[in-house]
Amino acid sequence: MKTNYQVQTDACIAMHAGAGEVPVLLLHSCCAPCSSYVLEYLSQYFAITVLYYNPNIYPDEEYAHRVREQEAFIRRFPARHPIQFAEGAFDKERFYETVKGTEECPEGGERCFRCYELRLREAARLAREMGADYFCTTLSISPLKNAEKLNEIGERLAAEYGVRYLPSDFKKKNGYKRSVELSREYGMYRQEYCGCVFSRKDRDET
Repeated sequence: MKTNYQVQTDACIAMHAGAGEVPVLLLHSCCAPCSSYVLEYLSQYFAITVLYYNPNIYPDEEYAHRVREQEAFIRRFPARHPIQFAEGAFDKERFYETVKGTEECPEGGERCFRCYELRLREAARLAREMGADYFCTTLSISPLKNAEKLNEIGERLAAEYGVRYLPSDFKKKNGYKRSVELSREYGMYRQEYCGCVFSRKDRDET
């Protein structure tokens, strides 16, 4: 039976809300459009720091554009609890070293799984450093991303770094649909490929 991560998210929220707590969440964001619904949803219950750590993005101008969109959305969004922003290092060589040998893998396969872990590992590391209660990622909102794999990696890193992972599948509750609506509402740039040079190549060839 497949795990219902939304049920687990709801249970975590209910536990803290029932105790009158506002836990601190380190949220890795892949881009502003994907973060939109996630922030609308989670900022009701958590004090969030958004980590923009995406060394996979290609080319440099695309990376810069996506960072600006993320910061602009956070500034404009009327969150119930405060949202902070942190930009990670744009260490492109770390990404290429991480996915070395998987360059020809199809989108959604082993190359992507390694990229998930690269970004989630940095989120777990920073969450521990800042004393956050939880960490997670916006990646599961995409219909093209493997929520089961993301949660598996997140739980493994939680054990390694000693910080709780917030189980999640943000596609649920029409999350992806809502992110599209919010993107339109805020006039956001929605990219046409996931981000890396390999996904851009796939886009250009189709």
